[in-house]
Amino acid sequence: MIQPTPSTSECNSITPVSSPITIHVGPARVIRGSQILENSGRELAALGQRPLVIGGDRALSIIQPRLFTVLEEQGLTPQTASYLPDCSETSLETLRQAVADHQADFIIGVGGGKALDTAKLIAHQCHLAIATLPTSGATCAAWTALSNVYSNQGAFLYDVALDRCPDLLILDYDLILTAPKRTLVAGIGDAIAKWYEASVSSGHCEQTLIIAAVQQARVLRDILLQHSPQALQNPGSETWKQIVDACVLMAGVTGGLGGAQCRTVAAHAVHNGLTHIDPTHKTIHGEKVAYGILVQLRLEEMIQNNHLALSARQQLIQFYEQIGLPKTLEDLGLAEVTLAQLRQVAAIACAKSSDIHHLPFAVNPDQLVAAMVSTLN
Repeated sequence: MIQPTPSTSECNSITPVSSPITIHVGPARVIRGSQILENSGRELAALGQRPLVIGGDRALSIIQPRLFTVLEEQGLTPQTASYLPDCSETSLETLRQAVADHQADFIIGVGGGKALDTAKLIAHQCHLAIATLPTSGATCAAWTALSNVYSNQGAFLYDVALDRCPDLLILDYDLILTAPKRTLVAGIGDAIAKWYEASVSSGHCEQTLIIAAVQQARVLRDILLQHSPQALQNPGSETWKQIVDACVLMAGVTGGLGGAQCRTVAAHAVHNGLTHIDPTHKTIHGEKVAYGILVQLRLEEMIQNNHLALSARQQLIQFYEQIGLPKTLEDLGLAEVTLAQLRQVAAIACAKSSDIHHLPFAVNPDQLVAAMVSTLN
């Protein structure tokens, strides 16, 4: 049946097609299990023949014998390269040259968050496939399409949205077991922030995927609150594996589904500011983020008189005491921090481009300093 031609007025009433929205939900493939690295050769060989393995010195020394055996059994030609001193412009330049020198056709990132961020960013810049192999449960960097860039001294500078999540993620529980317990505790702090930040940054959005992302963050929080203490007491147990999955895999789903609207707010903004104070390099990412959650909730109490934020903060303080996350500046090793240093942190955290402005109220540096020194009030 021939349809009538719409009138001009009908044509003009048609809602224009909106610009496409690209989301990067997760890695193309995830394999996980005990001793799974030894069984990942075919998946790695599918990515190329000449991998450049990027990591820190400690991670490379631990993983190289196992990984190189797997790669060489597949007829691959690997080469290693350190990302140190940091995921910085200096390191990135050196690593791009390493890619060229080795004629690498794919990247394997090995280590913690900064090593994996570096490897992902190099793969992005050189248009190569990337496999991530986390050696601890400290972050969800093995999952995400995002890299943070720092100065050579470890001060946060900016982040880079990548064109995709990793092509392959290999989660070997036996490898995670070699990491200090502190790294998984920090991973719990980083992962649990997803709820406190995404539930705010989403702005009560009615979009389906953002609703799903926020609810995923809520489920993640509940898993961590309920099972983390038992998991940490029983490394290698099924409960421990569930918490590793939560920190490394599930935490990445929130940002993957929700995108920029479900990522970071004040907790990570405080982390970013703290990286500019030299003493805080003794603490790791998730520890600073965990403290930043308490600061964010304190801001909600101070500025909005939010009683729910008070209850949430009190619940977290008890949880932190159970598992060993920092609650105060003193816990972060900043008992001797000066007011000038705190103001520096606050100025960076409140910069115009900072994610702290995803809060539903304005925050100035003085208010942030007040919240930072009163997380237990």
